[in-house]
Amino acid sequence: MNYVTEPERNTEILCEADVVVLGGGPAGIAAAWAAARQGSSTVLVERYGFLGGMGTAAGVTNFCGLHANVHGAIRRVVRGVADELLDRIEHLGGLNPPHLIFGKTHAQAYDMSAYKCAADDLLLGAGAKLLFHALAAGVAMRDEHTVDALIVETKSGRRAVRGRVFVDASGDGELACWAGAPWEKGDAAGRLLYPTLMFRVNNVDAGRARDAVTDINRLMQEAQARGEHRFPRKGAIVRPQKHPNEWRANVTQLRNADGSAVDGTDALQLSAGEIEGRRQIRDYMAFLRARVPGFEASYLLDIAPQLGIRETRRVVGQTMLTAADVLGCASFPDTIGVNAWPLERHIAGDVEWSWPPPDARGFNHLPYRMLVAQRIGNLLVAGRCASMTSEAQSAARVSGACFVMGQAAGTAAHLALSAGSAPADVDVGALQARLERDGACLGTVI
Repeated sequence: MNYVTEPERNTEILCEADVVVLGGGPAGIAAAWAAARQGSSTVLVERYGFLGGMGTAAGVTNFCGLHANVHGAIRRVVRGVADELLDRIEHLGGLNPPHLIFGKTHAQAYDMSAYKCAADDLLLGAGAKLLFHALAAGVAMRDEHTVDALIVETKSGRRAVRGRVFVDASGDGELACWAGAPWEKGDAAGRLLYPTLMFRVNNVDAGRARDAVTDINRLMQEAQARGEHRFPRKGAIVRPQKHPNEWRANVTQLRNADGSAVDGTDALQLSAGEIEGRRQIRDYMAFLRARVPGFEASYLLDIAPQLGIRETRRVVGQTMLTAADVLGCASFPDTIGVNAWPLERHIAGDVEWSWPPPDARGFNHLPYRMLVAQRIGNLLVAGRCASMTSEAQSAARVSGACFVMGQAAGTAAHLALSAGSAPADVDVGALQARLERDGACLGTVI
């Protein structure tokens, strides 16, 4: 048998709270903010020493899904906690105006350092407690349907964080998986969306580069045809950041030796993927300097601390959002906000985009039921590991929808505790009223 036996041990409780949130990305930030500002004692557990999730640790540097193309007019449709956070980033001088994507909708770039500082201020101002450098390692169960504590590994040793309601915003569905909630991974054939390792470039001649990058796909095709480079996927997204001489590149694609996508829950695959990602970045920098005007004197500013993981586990909740819901701009009576991003499927060697019809309202409702885990009575799930099919998750995994799901989960956790009920039994009308009071847009009136 290929294992070792560890001795039984008692694990010290590091802290206790009404609401325990795992994961400090947009969903976790929103959940902790919402629960704390309602008055529930709240602790957010994060593996890094800063918040932001993929938006900082993976170098995304763009908010996507905050805007929708509503019958031909691009409008902001994600509010509430997103307003509070973006206002703080802008106050720090770290927010760009929204920019056009594919002529269809807007995304919004930000400075990562400003995001980290703004997120600290947001949560501490709401009264939440932050536990950084704490890697989730398991759960302790009160009974087969109730989580008692989250087990974490810290520099202080192995510890437990006890709570009454838990929100899994880990992205990988870790807490839900360990607790015994049902989950899925990949599409019908088990295929995952491919990860990317993001990087930033400095000393760019912005004036020349702005014209050149509109033609970057052709430049890549020509370089590959000449045998100068081999690119891991078609096309690239290379855009300026807050400072015009600093640009971000989204072009790598990480796969295993058999061609399958690197699985963000597999330690060996992750390790190999990080190394391969850095190799691809070196190659792409050589292409930029040699073939793209404005990048001749550029240099590699930084590589994100981790791979940008798009899909791993998806928890199976009371209902699952589907691709048809996204493309058909579905409405739900238990809406807690909207998803305004199209299907964005990172498949082998390419990215496939599928948009709602051009004359549609441009967003779908997100139902509360997709946050409610099965089997575990005191668990809510928010973010890219919420209850969605693989296809729908390619849309609602982005930051806009994650803010929406997180704010609803944190608010619902507080309401459940106040009523002495399970999250599944929360009065949806009361939840919707509270969300609207706190600035959220439910997508019922636009």
